[in-house]
Amino acid sequence: MPSLLIKSGRVLSPEDGLDGALDVLIEEGVIRAIGPDLTARADETLDAAGQVVAPGFIDIHVHLREPGGEASETIETGLQAAVAGGFTAVCPMPNTKPIIDRPELVRAQIDKARQLGLARVFPIAAVSMGSQGESVVDMARLVEAGAVGFSDDGRPVKTAGLMRRALEQAKSLAVPIIDHCEDPSLSASGVVNEGPVAKRLNVRGIPNSSEDVCAARDLIVAEAAGAHLHVAHLSTARAMELVRVGKRRGIRVTCEVTPHHYTLTDDAVLEHGTRAKMNPPLRSARDLEAVLAGIADGTVDVLATDHAPHAPELKAKPLPEAPFGVIGLETALGLALTQLVHTGRVSLAHLVVLMSTNPARLINQSLGRLRVGGPADITVFDPSLEWTYDAAAGRSKSRNSPFDGWKLKGAATATIAAGKIVYRRD
Repeated sequence: MPSLLIKSGRVLSPEDGLDGALDVLIEEGVIRAIGPDLTARADETLDAAGQVVAPGFIDIHVHLREPGGEASETIETGLQAAVAGGFTAVCPMPNTKPIIDRPELVRAQIDKARQLGLARVFPIAAVSMGSQGESVVDMARLVEAGAVGFSDDGRPVKTAGLMRRALEQAKSLAVPIIDHCEDPSLSASGVVNEGPVAKRLNVRGIPNSSEDVCAARDLIVAEAAGAHLHVAHLSTARAMELVRVGKRRGIRVTCEVTPHHYTLTDDAVLEHGTRAKMNPPLRSARDLEAVLAGIADGTVDVLATDHAPHAPELKAKPLPEAPFGVIGLETALGLALTQLVHTGRVSLAHLVVLMSTNPARLINQSLGRLRVGGPADITVFDPSLEWTYDAAAGRSKSRNSPFDGWKLKGAATATIAAGKIVYRRD
């Protein structure tokens, strides 16, 4: 493997106390030296002047659709989109066809990613067999195969009893249970957020209470079990407050939010139609402000995309019939810089924590930092680069983004996974 010297960038690794003009030397996929004005010889030199050199970004919530949904995305196209967005690792959710509930399916995802040599893949396996909410999977065997967490994403863990059993098993394996917080008895047949937009479109709304009730249930059970609960794609003000209070109580709870939930309200559905239809849905302005406040005050642990590609013919269906989900891997960093950093809501260092340090910690991987002897997973980005997102030119197989045509400030310029440059911006 060729050696690489990254010169003159702002090396920013909060976990290691690094924030300054430094060089980084990489050999055999490992960081060999970090320091000012390194004179070591390397096969290739990457000029990072005016840019940030950060530990590789990790997206803990993506849908790669393979196996079974290759018309919308494949592992290859999803990982191409990931590295273009600055991600060196992703965690695919298990709601494929078949559901990822057996060790051989976990290994197949990991092996395919290794063959491609793009971003790392750390699979999330199902909580229950077939995600049917009846029996807990064999978590020990799935962790041994490479699963880093468990979720029935796309639907909630079905009952409090099942959640309790899952949390107890996960605790012994030091992995999180990741829940899509939704009470189907409140949200069934809902299309968009309950409120004026749903009334205007004459469709059934999804109430905030659907998310809030499930989050409250999960927090109570997690406290009793003493296990790690991770709340996926949190979207409501009440759920944010529940997590905040839970942390104060000492509950082992973490949470993530998505770019679309801290950027858009349900009014976006009026403009973008099915491209702005996702679950949980875009919420009210009050909820959006609560999500932003949670990011700023540290209640939110992780920014994750919930990248959910769908073939164009699926999203072309009428609003009530079109599937939930939007793509997000190629816009996540640009949106975070534009909406959070450049507005003064978070610092660059905090952004790195949200997109690298905390995700690595959550999935128990020795990533999310830049240290001598550590793996050379690195994201180089220009926080001032101005560009316009063109969904049609993206690397994802799908185009279902409400951010098509948005002007953004900040983007990845090089993505380095295991010491190899896997993406370089033209």
